[in-house]
Amino acid sequence: MIDVPSLQERIRAAAESRRPLCIRAGGSKDFYGAAVVGEPLDVAALSGISHYEPTELVVTARAGTRLTDLERSLAGHGQMLAFEPPRFDGRATVGGAVASGLSGPRRGYCGSVRDYVLGVEMIDGRGQLLRFGGRVIKNVAGFDVSRLMAGSLGTLGVLTEVTLKTVPQPRAECTLVFALDQPAALEMMTVWATRALPLSATAWHDGNLRVRLSGADAAIRAARQNLGGELLSGADEYWDDVREQRLEFLPPAQELWRVSLPANSPPLPMEGRALIEWGGSLRWLPGPRDGAALRALAARFGGHATLYRGPQKPPEGVFQALPPAMLALHQRLKAVFDPYRICNRGRLHPDL
Repeated sequence: MIDVPSLQERIRAAAESRRPLCIRAGGSKDFYGAAVVGEPLDVAALSGISHYEPTELVVTARAGTRLTDLERSLAGHGQMLAFEPPRFDGRATVGGAVASGLSGPRRGYCGSVRDYVLGVEMIDGRGQLLRFGGRVIKNVAGFDVSRLMAGSLGTLGVLTEVTLKTVPQPRAECTLVFALDQPAALEMMTVWATRALPLSATAWHDGNLRVRLSGADAAIRAARQNLGGELLSGADEYWDDVREQRLEFLPPAQELWRVSLPANSPPLPMEGRALIEWGGSLRWLPGPRDGAALRALAARFGGHATLYRGPQKPPEGVFQALPPAMLALHQRLKAVFDPYRICNRGRLHPDL
């Protein structure tokens, strides 16, 4: 059974021989990011909740802990992870959720993964055990390394433990459905964003806008009366399908693009079906696309496009190329945390 000291030894040995490592736990996100060539470094055995104080809304779990296990423990105390990370059929882990930076339907209204990371323990590319942040919710002056790990895809080192802020489960929830075309749905989501409504998720596809309301009973009743719409039955199953990208027109074997845009962006002039989340700022486009054209279009609106999954990885990279100044910053961070470039080399960007 692997532990932190043995992981440190393996990383030190890899650093000495300049041997790249492929870091993974549940393997649920092997599809995400560029392919990594290297010796497998499995951290799945680093599992279990090491500290949980429900009254403080803080939980610390080892990186290999399954999200389903963590969420089950939180639910027992009426709490949850606000950013709703995808579980990927129960294989997703806490470390993978933070390293990938992926959030679910609630993200547009409650914040992203990095907004809930309070601290991390990690092993850098030299084999050093480092700790950042802690279990106290507070403002941080200076460089917040803990949150820097969110979305880094293991390119800065190996997460071994993560401390997260939790939130109480809402007392009541319901989902309303509105028959709207895409322009009308985007306009409606923009209007609702300026109003005091208990929104926790929005999703538009196939001519219907679905809106989840979460909060106190009185707030939900008032919002329903204000908004109208039809009540959706089976709402929990529907939002789980959105969270896991399981809707029928998003088959796992098909190419799927993830486009991030300012929320008030107009409909993209692209043919084919689409799923729009987060008040209009996240758009899923299934099927083969001209990646260069899509990225140019996203950039024109102030956003970016990612090949979320697909049978082939494009030579120009899975993620949109970074501007020179941003790339230089990423390269300096890589040099500090992983000077020998052994940790998930190239998974995020070719030069990292």
